[in-house]
Amino acid sequence: MSADTALASVDPTATDLRALAEQANAELEHAPAGRIIEWAHATFGAGLVVASSMADTHLVHLASTSAPGVDVVFLDTGYHFAETVGTRDAVAEMYPVRLLNITPLQTVAEQDAEYGPRLYERDPDQCCALRKVEPLERALKPYVAWINGMRREESPTRADIPVIGYDAKRDMVKISPLATWTQDEVDAYVDGHGVLTNPLFQEGYTSIGCEPCTRKPLPGEDPRAGRWAGNAKTECGLHT
Repeated sequence: MSADTALASVDPTATDLRALAEQANAELEHAPAGRIIEWAHATFGAGLVVASSMADTHLVHLASTSAPGVDVVFLDTGYHFAETVGTRDAVAEMYPVRLLNITPLQTVAEQDAEYGPRLYERDPDQCCALRKVEPLERALKPYVAWINGMRREESPTRADIPVIGYDAKRDMVKISPLATWTQDEVDAYVDGHGVLTNPLFQEGYTSIGCEPCTRKPLPGEDPRAGRWAGNAKTECGLHT
C-alpha cells in the first residue's frame, strides 16, 4: 500500500500499524512537513490527534492548515508558566483546531497531600509520570495515531527519531513531521506565517516545560539543557 493512498479510516484491529508506519516513513522521510500531516489526516481521519506543549505552536499552526479541525491535546499539568496557559488560550481562539485540555487525576494540592510538597524536586520522574505521562496515556486512548513536535537537532536523545514510526508502547503510529527541521527553519516558518508564539521565547527560553523544572539555557548549551537542570533527567517520559 502506497503512503499516498488515502485510507478513509484505519481499523487498528485489522491493520498492521508497524508495517504501515515503516512503509510510510520510507516514502515520506523527505516529504515536506505539511504533506506528512496531510497524509496522516487522510489515513487516520478522526483517529489522528496532535499533542502540543504550546512551545511548538508552529506545529499547531501547520496542522491547522494541513488538517483543519484536527484534535490538539494540551497537558495542563498545573505547573505551567502563565505565559504557556495564555498561549494555549490564544491558540484555541485563533486556529481552526479542537483543543482538548487534559488535566492529571489529582490537583497539585491533592498530589502534595499524598506525596508531599515539591515532588518535582525529590522525584521528578514520578511527578512527570503523574502529571504528564498518565494524562497523555488517557488522552491518546481514543486515537490510532498521534503527531508531536520533536526535532532531531534538539538533543542527542532525539537525533534518530523517524518521521513516521510505530509507538510500540501504545500500539499507535507516532508522527514527527518536523523531525528534520532546524531551528532556523522553525524561525523562518514562524516569521513567514505570523505564528503565535509563547512569549517566554522572547525572554531567552529555548525549551519550555513546567515552571519549577525549566530555566534558561546557558551560552553553548543545547536547547533542552534548561529542563530538569542539575540532574540526569532529559525527558519527561512521554517519548520513552
